[in-house]
Amino acid sequence: MRLVIQRVSQARVEIDGKVHGSIGSGLMILAGIEESDGKEDTEWLAKKCANLRIFDDENGVMNRSLLETGGDILLVSQFTLHAMTAKGNRPSYIRAAKPQTAIPVYNEFIAALERWLNKKIATGIFGADMKVTLTNDGPVTIIIDSKIRE
Repeated sequence: MRLVIQRVSQARVEIDGKVHGSIGSGLMILAGIEESDGKEDTEWLAKKCANLRIFDDENGVMNRSLLETGGDILLVSQFTLHAMTAKGNRPSYIRAAKPQTAIPVYNEFIAALERWLNKKIATGIFGADMKVTLTNDGPVTIIIDSKIRE
C-alpha cells in the first residue's frame, strides 16, 4: 500500500459538485492499494500516520504527531499511485488492486485510522470521480510504502 501524505491547513473532496468530506488542520492522505495488501499493511500504516511527527511544536520544530495536535484526516483512494511509467508515455496500472480486493482493504484502513485517532475520519468514495482541494502546509509531503518501509 502506498500513501502520499500532505500536512494541510485545510482539505476537501467534492463529488458531483457537492462536498463529501472536509477537514481543517491535519493530513490529506492519498492511498494506492496493491493486490498483495492486507491487514498487516493497513495496521502498520495507520499507526505510522497517527504517530508521524510532522507538526510544529512550540519552537516551530516538526516534533508533534496528529495524535498530539488533535488534527484530522481526509483519506482518498487513488489507484494511480501504482502507475508504472517505464515503457512509453501511457502509464500502466496493472499493479493497482482490482476493486473487489481494494475496497475491503480501503475500508480496513479507514477503520484502523479511526481506531488510532479515536474519531471518525473524512473520506472520498472509492472509485468516484473526485475533485480534491487542499492547502499544503509547509509544504510538507511524505510518501510511505508498506512494502518498502523506509
